[in-house]
Amino acid sequence: MATAYICSLFIILFLLNVPIAIALAVSAIVVLATTMDYNLYMVVQRMFAALLSPTLMAIPAFVFAGVLMSRGGIAKYLINCLRAWLGHLPGGLAVVTVLSCAVFAAISGSSPATAAAIGAIMLPAMIENGYPKRYAMGLVAAGGTLGILIPPSVTMVVFGVVAEESIGKLFMGGLLPGLLLTAVLLGSAIITAKKNNFGRSARASWSERWKSTFKALPGGFLPIFILGSIYLGVVTPTEAAVLSVFYTIIVSAFIYKELRLCDIRSIFVESINISSMIFMIIAAAMIFAFFLTTNQVPNAVADWIAENHLNKYLFFLATNLMFFIMGTFLEAVSITLITLPILLPMIHQLGIDLIQFAVVMTVNMELAMITPPVGLNLFVVSAMAKERLENVVKGVLPFIAIMIVMMFIFVLWPDISLYIPRVLMK
Repeated sequence: MATAYICSLFIILFLLNVPIAIALAVSAIVVLATTMDYNLYMVVQRMFAALLSPTLMAIPAFVFAGVLMSRGGIAKYLINCLRAWLGHLPGGLAVVTVLSCAVFAAISGSSPATAAAIGAIMLPAMIENGYPKRYAMGLVAAGGTLGILIPPSVTMVVFGVVAEESIGKLFMGGLLPGLLLTAVLLGSAIITAKKNNFGRSARASWSERWKSTFKALPGGFLPIFILGSIYLGVVTPTEAAVLSVFYTIIVSAFIYKELRLCDIRSIFVESINISSMIFMIIAAAMIFAFFLTTNQVPNAVADWIAENHLNKYLFFLATNLMFFIMGTFLEAVSITLITLPILLPMIHQLGIDLIQFAVVMTVNMELAMITPPVGLNLFVVSAMAKERLENVVKGVLPFIAIMIVMMFIFVLWPDISLYIPRVLMK
């Protein structure tokens, strides 16, 4: 009864347009205060305890590095380099958009940040060269979702903290699926461009190509620096996140010289806004999760699965459907924090590898970024293109279908997620 009460209260607050973090905290606090011997001092203690994990320090660092990239010229020069080499090919601008999203994802770890940074440059370019505006918006929104699958990923960091799994292993698990999804998006972009005879940019000269490549090298080295240092065991993911901030500042301020002193305040404000939103959700969700575990909801669901002899494929089907529905009105961090404590006993009971489940769940979170009414990437692209939200949704529908197919491939073939961690962690 109390579980139904807390879920109903949360839904009511959400429908009243109360911010997710506050809705989670208020619903949990009200139910705890009315149904259990629990005081506000313990609530505050729990909320602060949820934020004491050193691993969570990686989140603001990756967010800050992503904002610096988009403001300090790194994203611009990477895109210019890819455009010089590929822009003249059939579907070249669409290919540049997807590859730029993949590279930026390997630094920022954020989906909306990826969509915003790449969309600001590539949306006007594609529209100017004859790509339908609806298609261009859909491609940018879908490409931006790579930000939470290709490591480093903020969603993977949150998953690792809640599941007490190695962040490095989770990053390794997301690498091959992220590259595979990138390849599929590239293939669909080329096929669509050839079929519809979309325009292409002028062929760049060899001198322009080498010049743009030389210019992009300092920024292009950053993903190799981050992932290589983590996979080689030189630094932890948290240390790599902090190092990426210093590297980005050096490149932006002293090599590209596009990071000015007057930009620092707005960069800090944007980074703090994004990071504080994530940390507020984490703190509030831990109270929500504490109520569920205290009332043994995860154990009850695990017992139900055991009694009904549910196999792992039916479990994946049920959870994927649940994530897809939740993704239409919640964002990735909230979904992970609310559902994962309940699902962990079932994952262990069914013998599902946590890394595979993290990858499948993250692809579902990618879908959450581009499904209405609360898909963050949809709002980002809609604002940049100055277009109605429903037109962005129509443009993204084919990519939703592609990602659903890829998600089931990752369910059926777990080795796609587990191969790299298995090889590197021998």
